[in-house]
Amino acid sequence: MNIHKIVIPTPYPIGDVNAFLVKGDKLSLFDVGPKTQDALDALKRGIHEAGFKLGDIEQVVLTHHHPDHAGWVDAFSQAEIVGHEYNDHFLRRTPEFMAYRSNFYREQLQLQAVPEKYLDKIVESKEALKLYGSTPLTKYIEDGQEVPGHPGLKAIYTPGHAQSHLIFLEESTNEVIGGDLLLDKVAANPLVEPPTDLSTNRPKALIQQQESLKLLRELNAAKVFAGHGEDIVKVNELIDKRLQKDQMRLEQLIKHVDTPKTVIELTMDLYPANYKSELGLTLSKTMGYLDCLVRDGLVSEEIVNEVIVYHRS
Repeated sequence: MNIHKIVIPTPYPIGDVNAFLVKGDKLSLFDVGPKTQDALDALKRGIHEAGFKLGDIEQVVLTHHHPDHAGWVDAFSQAEIVGHEYNDHFLRRTPEFMAYRSNFYREQLQLQAVPEKYLDKIVESKEALKLYGSTPLTKYIEDGQEVPGHPGLKAIYTPGHAQSHLIFLEESTNEVIGGDLLLDKVAANPLVEPPTDLSTNRPKALIQQQESLKLLRELNAAKVFAGHGEDIVKVNELIDKRLQKDQMRLEQLIKHVDTPKTVIELTMDLYPANYKSELGLTLSKTMGYLDCLVRDGLVSEEIVNEVIVYHRS
């Protein structure tokens, strides 16, 4: 794969994000960083180092909709913007979708017994929304489809970290543009997000993430060009490590389900030092582990007084 990596700063704890310039029948840029001036400067510099300028980019391809990956779509108004259809909800941000999104989170958080005083902080995320672009997709790409202009480069749907998440497999080299599915230093967080069908059914993000990792493992990829950090060559070894870490977390969590508890109580048990400052993230993690324990038949859930309570099976 004729690929050029561009490292872009972000204001997030994860640090820099990677974009990838790929030359095929089309000149395509995979991911574009958050919508900050520093990120735009880095994008311009990286594209220039590869011998091109912003206006030469014919196609932007998004691995997923999160702002550190989809912010600067607005810098490529002349290009095709390609990604999973779900991206469009966050790029267009219609009043209808934003109201649905707020209601979805509010309902989920109330089910998890999150105190009212925390709801607005988690639901609104106004600062995060500022870092999104607002140029809609010009083309949707689905699981199994080839990227336009790149014969043999195939999209694979890998939800978990994001409901829009795609990776891209170059079939001739078995290399993968991996987005945030597998990262070298940290495990990608399985974030609670509204479902792709915009219903009230919460996707079980960690279960999805594990299935997506197993799908990547089956590919026996030679290399993953990751969305953050370094390229990964010992791909299956790292996948096994991530799955084993999840299993350790499950064994840790079940010890806390000694009496019937809510998600917020278990989050406080698991993350006493940082649940207040990172409540949305820690709640997502706890819910993900509980979903796995319910799947494995080790924990049961029931609704008591309009709140979900978990207890050992």
